Amino acid sequence: MKAMILAAGRGERMRPLTDTTPKPLLMVGGKQLILWTIFRLRQAGLVDLIINTSHLAEQFERTLGDGSNYGVRIQYSFERVALETAGGIAWALPLLNDQPFVVVNSDVYSDYDFTGLKQRAQNLSAACPAHLVLVNNPDHHSQGDFALRDGLVAMDGALFTFSGIGAYHTALFASIPRGNKARLAAQLAQPIVDGRVSGEHFQGEWNDVGTPQRLAELDARLRAREGVVDAFASAIIPTP
Repeated sequence: MKAMILAAGRGERMRPLTDTTPKPLLMVGGKQLILWTIFRLRQAGLVDLIINTSHLAEQFERTLGDGSNYGVRIQYSFERVALETAGGIAWALPLLNDQPFVVVNSDVYSDYDFTGLKQRAQNLSAACPAHLVLVNNPDHHSQGDFALRDGLVAMDGALFTFSGIGAYHTALFASIPRGNKARLAAQLAQPIVDGRVSGEHFQGEWNDVGTPQRLAELDARLRAREGVVDAFASAIIPTP
């Protein structure tokens, strides 16, 4: 199974830092933000990764290469103009081999265990095309996005925030003309109304690293944890 890391955004709220560095490559806790996600995916056995890029795209391959330094295999999906979330996934469909896959936003830092999500993804189909990971509403998004009832995502009574972590069947994106911009929320709306999107409530650590202040706060927290950076550096050394 493949996992896709969404990294094509401009990172407007993170300017001026993102004027010269893509947001996923900004440093936090002594490592590029995206490396923490790569580590978590690799822990779950998700080693075939697709990273979509646009803004300052050349920096990704220069920094991460083919992923072999981190025990994963990376393919890049370049978008000349960023195609938004669903549009970027639709553009990358030829790399996904018509199989269910895991997706995570590149500006998320979390201790979420992707093992369970990988298992959930295997049960997706064109009829039930998505599984979303929801979290408690952060202060900067107090209104939330979705409700969760009996394991199904609902549009009304927004109690939780979408974490940017999910699993999808390729059929969800098949109707998007390749190269068109499209938002994930628009693709999910009808399946959610129809009761065809499952979900879970994750209550572990989750951070939307969307502003310089949040980046600095996360950096301080990680550096305050004794040995966390050294443990991370050791963990990403590839297994022979």
